[in-house]
Amino acid sequence: MAFLNIVREVLTGVVQGFRMAWWVEIATTEPRCIYYFGPFDNSAQAAAACPGYIEDIHKEKAQGIKVKIKRCKPEALTICDEENDEL
Repeated sequence: MAFLNIVREVLTGVVQGFRMAWWVEIATTEPRCIYYFGPFDNSAQAAAACPGYIEDIHKEKAQGIKVKIKRCKPEALTICDEENDEL
């Protein structure tokens, strides 16, 4: 029985590792960056947090702000690269 519990715990951990959380992705054209904020348990929580993130980015004088709420696993929380084709 203990063996089955161990297997169940390992499988649960693997499944949770593959589950993608909700993130706020904010892209700006000036500076040319992508910012990730999160993780969140659901899209409603992410959406509720957006105004504060947008306000902070406005204070930094960023322009061309586009916001997306999506499930992902960002490799970095801030990506700023003038030569990056993803931006």
